[in-house]
Amino acid sequence: MIFFIFLFSPFFSTAQNFQVHYDLGAGRKYVTTTFETFKMDPIGNTFVFVDFDFNFADKNNANFTYYNPGLAYMEIARCFTLSKKVPLSAQIEYNGGFFLNATGNGLAVNNSFLGGLDYFMHSKDFSRTYNIKVLYKYIMGKEPASFQITGVWGMNFFKNRLSFNGFADFWYERNTNFLNARAELLTIPTQTQFVFITEPQLWWNITPYAAVGTELEMSVNFGSTDGFKICPTIGAKYTF
Repeated sequence: MIFFIFLFSPFFSTAQNFQVHYDLGAGRKYVTTTFETFKMDPIGNTFVFVDFDFNFADKNNANFTYYNPGLAYMEIARCFTLSKKVPLSAQIEYNGGFFLNATGNGLAVNNSFLGGLDYFMHSKDFSRTYNIKVLYKYIMGKEPASFQITGVWGMNFFKNRLSFNGFADFWYERNTNFLNARAELLTIPTQTQFVFITEPQLWWNITPYAAVGTELEMSVNFGSTDGFKICPTIGAKYTF
C-alpha cells in the first residue's frame, strides 16, 4: 500500500495526482493505483488518498487469468490551523478499507479514527517541507486506546527536476503475524505490539505534470508479516 502526503506547502492551494506502481516485492508482483488530492482553505487543509491493489486472480477463465482489485483502502485527513503565528494544526483522520482473501471472501481493514496535532516546518523557499504528527488512534474492534507518530517530508532538487517525498508511521497495534518477509507461512505465528511503515518515493519530473520513479515500502510487523520487509516498485505519476 502506498500511504503518504505529497504536498504540505502553501505554494499549492490545490493539487491532485494519479500514480501507477508495479510492485516487485516478494509475494506481490501486481499493480497498485493511487489517487491523491490536497486542498488548502482559510482554516486549514484536507488530504485524501485511495489505493487499489490489483492482486485478485479470476481463475474461472480457462484461457488466462485476470487480475482485479483485491484491496481498496482510503484515508482522509483534515487539519485545522490553530494559530497564524505558530505552524501548529489540530488534525482528525479516518482510515479504512477491505480486501479479498484467496477464496474471494471480503475482509475488512479495521476502521481507524485518529486525532491530534500536526507541526509544519519548511525551508525559506519551501523546497523542503516537513510535518510531524502526534495522534491518538482508535482502531475499531481492536485497539480502543492506541497512538500514532507520523513524519511526512517533501524535497525538490535540481530546479524541481527531482523530488524525494514520503512518510513514516509508527503505531501501537497487537497483531498475529502468519508470514515471513518472503511471504512464506510461519511454522509458529508470532505476536507483536508495534507497527512501523515508511514509503519514500523518488521521482524524476519529466514535465511539471508527468514523472517516473520508484517507491520503497519498508515495514516492520505490517500486514500479517513478521519483522522487516521491503517492497520496491517502479511507477509513473501524473499531477493535475
